[in-house]
Amino acid sequence: MSAVPALSALEELAERHSDTLRIAANRARRLPLLLCGLFVYLVASWWFFSIGSILAAANWPIAGTYLASWVSYEIRPEFRIAPDGAMTLSYGRGPLGKDPKPDWVRLETAVRSPEKPAAAAAARTTAPAATPAKTSSFNFMSPDAAPMAGDAAPAAPQEKVETVITRAAVMLSGAASLAITPSQVDVKNGDEVVSIRLADGRAEPIGSLPGWAEQKRAGEKIVLSFGLAGWAEVSGDRISVRNRFFGWANFLFDTQSPFFGKPYSEVWRLVLSGDRIDPSRSNLALAWNNICYNAEWQHLDVWTKLLQTIVMAFAGTLFAALLAFPLAFLAARTITASRVLNQGTKRLFDFLRSVDMFIWALFFTRAFGPGPLAGMAAIFFTDTGTLGKLFSEALENIDDRQREGVRSLGASPLSVQRYGILPQVLPVFASQTLYFWESNTRSATIIGAVGAGGIGLKLWEAIRTNSNWANVAYMVLLLLLVVFIFDSLSNALRSRLIGRVNA
Repeated sequence: MSAVPALSALEELAERHSDTLRIAANRARRLPLLLCGLFVYLVASWWFFSIGSILAAANWPIAGTYLASWVSYEIRPEFRIAPDGAMTLSYGRGPLGKDPKPDWVRLETAVRSPEKPAAAAAARTTAPAATPAKTSSFNFMSPDAAPMAGDAAPAAPQEKVETVITRAAVMLSGAASLAITPSQVDVKNGDEVVSIRLADGRAEPIGSLPGWAEQKRAGEKIVLSFGLAGWAEVSGDRISVRNRFFGWANFLFDTQSPFFGKPYSEVWRLVLSGDRIDPSRSNLALAWNNICYNAEWQHLDVWTKLLQTIVMAFAGTLFAALLAFPLAFLAARTITASRVLNQGTKRLFDFLRSVDMFIWALFFTRAFGPGPLAGMAAIFFTDTGTLGKLFSEALENIDDRQREGVRSLGASPLSVQRYGILPQVLPVFASQTLYFWESNTRSATIIGAVGAGGIGLKLWEAIRTNSNWANVAYMVLLLLLVVFIFDSLSNALRSRLIGRVNA
């Protein structure tokens, strides 16, 4: 019998605090609803953007190759097979210089007469990197042409000879190697071996190809992948090998420099106390000149473009802050009583910041032509709108008591703004401007890719060539360093400004 009054009491309590209980019930249902909404959003995004098909069609191996190219370089020996079976070797424009002789390429050569290919089986020698065999000339004369006693012997005709490659062995880093002859290529990758017959301009595998070898159509080139060690292409008349090495080749001195190939200890000795290599200047000046004008890395050009990016971001942000500062006073309702000026200035800010910086950069590139001026103007226009809005909102949220205190002393309207408002908002203005300066250093790189100058354009050119990813990595690391420095500087200055306000 005592349970009935208790139940009535609970019902009475529920009716009295119905709003509180309803809020608690809503909070209990909020988390499941949020999880369901998130799940629906992810499923819709997966379907709308076709993420599944994109992931399935993505070329993941080539992505790994690109990433490896950021921190490595390739040496590219290429063998060509003439119709008569003679092989020649070239390295193209590589990091080895004019006379490449890597110890991982071993050649067997023969001396022959170009007019008599059948005699190509002459002396054969094994040496690293195309060392020509020593040759000797012989004069075979018919017995009928023997000179008579007392007559002078006729001069022996000089027969032209050439050195050709008859066999080559290429050892890649790791457990991969290629044995190359004019008629066959034997490839070893770990414990697997595949042989490829070369005949009539066609490449025919002997047996089935392993998973690391691919041939799209019979007789066409065969692509061999050795992972991080490199890769190779074998066709009927050409064998191209790409041997990969960790690091950045010729980062300080290119192949044209007199310091190329020398150990760093010898370079230091030459710079500090060695005899002058160039009589017109010291070895230190010569070394610095060779570094700056390195043809493969173009250090001076990269540094100049990076400085353009920094100046572009600084100048665009500075001019935007200088213009947004007075306009913010017109846009703030608590400062300017005219509604027309308030709304007109705010709509100007909306227009400037609603057009993305990238679009402004495209517009000014067409107007001014490619260069830093277009990038600076794009940053100036966009940041004028954004900073103006932020400045005006800061002015509308000031503590009005300080301004009223200055006004009660009989100060002029200009003095009221100077001593009643500026001390409150200047640290905020400076903090926001510093943040945008640091952010625009990154943005200037992006808009530079569309022709606005700076390192962004050079970075885009390096990416577009799809052949020199080490230079891309170099410029990205420089950008990371600059952003890190500016971020640390901006944070330190903002902390001091905010601390001064709180104090």
